[in-house]
Amino acid sequence: QVQLVESGGGLVQPGGSLRLSCAASRSIFNVNVVSWYRQAPGKQREVVARISSDGDTVYADSVKGRFTISRDNTKNTVYLQMNSLRPEDTAVYYCADPTVVLTNSWGQGTQVTVSS
Repeated sequence: QVQLVESGGGLVQPGGSLRLSCAASRSIFNVNVVSWYRQAPGKQREVVARISSDGDTVYADSVKGRFTISRDNTKNTVYLQMNSLRPEDTAVYYCADPTVVLTNSWGQGTQVTVSS
């Protein structure tokens, strides 16, 4: 099982940007899909974006045009570039592969707070 560790969160003003990183403990070359999820206080965890091993991407409607997911298999890392951030983007962000989701073995996540 690949261990995934999120980083890069922080406090940012509305309209600002952040780049989140998801570092894997070993090669993710053969990991078909990696996804970013987020969970806001009092809300269910939701998928934000996912990327396949071929680089195909899918985004939630709420982040289309603002967020970009990418992967660097040479660095075993998946990124989430977040631009034009809004207060409603405030949440704890998690990355996951299908095993994490199936086994409910989520990491610590990284807090993103968008506030003036």
